[in-house]
Amino acid sequence: MQTMAENASVAPRHRTSYPKKKRLMYQQLQKLPREFNVIALSKMTKVRATQLMTIRKKFREDIKITIIKNKVAKRAFENTKDVAGLDSLSKQLEGQIALMFTNINPFKLNSILSQNKVFLPAKGGDTASKEIIIPAGNTGITPGPVLSEFKEANVATKIDQGSIWVSKDTVIAKPGQIISQKLASLMSKLNIKPIEAGISVIFAISEGFVFKESDLNINLTEYKNELIKSFQEAIALATESAYVTKVTINPLIMRAHKHAIALSHKSQYLSRETIEYVLLPEAELHAKLLSADLAQKGYTAV
Repeated sequence: MQTMAENASVAPRHRTSYPKKKRLMYQQLQKLPREFNVIALSKMTKVRATQLMTIRKKFREDIKITIIKNKVAKRAFENTKDVAGLDSLSKQLEGQIALMFTNINPFKLNSILSQNKVFLPAKGGDTASKEIIIPAGNTGITPGPVLSEFKEANVATKIDQGSIWVSKDTVIAKPGQIISQKLASLMSKLNIKPIEAGISVIFAISEGFVFKESDLNINLTEYKNELIKSFQEAIALATESAYVTKVTINPLIMRAHKHAIALSHKSQYLSRETIEYVLLPEAELHAKLLSADLAQKGYTAV
């Protein structure tokens, strides 16, 4: 056993002291996953502080946005064992990430955030996310050295009334193309802002289900059209199979009525409807054919 003197000579072990704010955030990150149905991740690349502030203010009652070091979040989530999917989400914590806690379903959340995106001027090294076009027309720029920038970008121009005019719509960058510093400078002069920026969901968990970015990017117009088409096909199938519902009852009655008229006509069953719409017109047609046939044989109507 060590003597008291020996114990006194052993240097004491110091615990790592974390700032109070970080300790409180660590504790909060263990509580929040249990308080909300949805946890989502968003990359903060090219997201400006003013945008984040606007989102926070606008949805402060519905979405809680937290930005913290990934290492702290991972440790907090490791000790939160009773939330399904949290381990999968923890593996996605790379780069500058914002955590969002909400009860809004992931699809609606992503749609809300998409509607709050902005377009920013391009910088050298940015990647074009879609085709960038300089439209034809008056640029309002006075002729000068800038003409060489138009020429380098293969944009046809002309001088008219003291201004540079673009002769025709010109594609200056295609999706995936790296934007050069000179091209970015030209777009800035033309007030073209091609870089889409904002918060978007890249990963989310909801009640045990995991959603990737590709799962959440839904074209609402296409989705709506698919729903309409599916509904129409379902009604057609239900009507054809004589399946009675509130929606199919009217088409079924109309179809039954039509079939009844056709059956009455074939069986020569007289009723108000068969006389008026079927039998009388048919008798009139036969009479006209007979009259024409008799006229050809030299008979005349008296």
